[in-house]
Amino acid sequence: MSQANSFDGLAEFLAIARHLSIRKAALDLGRTPGSVSLALQKLELRLGVPLLHRTTRKMALTEAGENLLARVAPAAHAIATGFEDAAQSAQQPSGTLRLIVERLALPHVIEPLLPAFRQRWPNLQVDITVSNRHDNFVAEGYDAGILIGSYIAQNMVAVRLSKPFKWAVFGSPSYFKAHGRPKTPDDLVHHGCIRFRRPEKGDIYRWEFVKNKQNVKIEPTGPITVNDGELMRSLAVKGIGLIYSSTFHTSRELANGTLEAVLLDCSPGSDGLFLYFPRATRNQPKLRAFIDMCAKTFGPF
Repeated sequence: MSQANSFDGLAEFLAIARHLSIRKAALDLGRTPGSVSLALQKLELRLGVPLLHRTTRKMALTEAGENLLARVAPAAHAIATGFEDAAQSAQQPSGTLRLIVERLALPHVIEPLLPAFRQRWPNLQVDITVSNRHDNFVAEGYDAGILIGSYIAQNMVAVRLSKPFKWAVFGSPSYFKAHGRPKTPDDLVHHGCIRFRRPEKGDIYRWEFVKNKQNVKIEPTGPITVNDGELMRSLAVKGIGLIYSSTFHTSRELANGTLEAVLLDCSPGSDGLFLYFPRATRNQPKLRAFIDMCAKTFGPF
């Protein structure tokens, strides 16, 4: 098999794996669905294994497909970055800036920043995915992410986009009047807690505190479980129970007095919202332009 042939179909496979849709992959590549499907079939025939399960309603990677994706996606991203670096040798931002963004960042970062960024760089495309799951963001082709700092891998470059904030327990004045305020994390067993199921992972978020200079995690107990932060805060405002959140998430409610914080002295530390990216890509003009706009819009913290 020649080296040229060994790459045939990889671009189509990567696009299909990213979207789990031949139609969306074709749109991404500027091709027809038929040509993309044929390229995938030829690749599967050449490898001798199916790479995707196909039904009339959805597609999913086979085990062989997942293994291939894990091997080739990082290399494909490195190659694409190399091409873009070469194409941008004139130091003018161009191409597409792909961002994966925590939902919390939408009103605080993306919405106030994007109009000015588009006005400054009208020829630069911006592709934003809203997700709290950033596990393989480089392999999935993203240039940068915006996420809460404590979830960012240590090998990433991180640029602060918000003032430091703290994690704590929050409740409404009416709740505290009826049930009292917990003085320690151990008191929470006597309170109704609204539990949060993380949408991307499906697990119940455990509440984190510092106790006797040690970080501890507590499984909250309560009759209500939700997977939406806005709903969780709304229920707390109505006095239905206590929630675990941050002073950043609840800034609006703290300002208007509908929520109050407790156990701040047990907070696991300050956190923040950060733009992060691999060190190798920090000098790409398109990413550099976005970093500079963040600095201009939000200033130093």
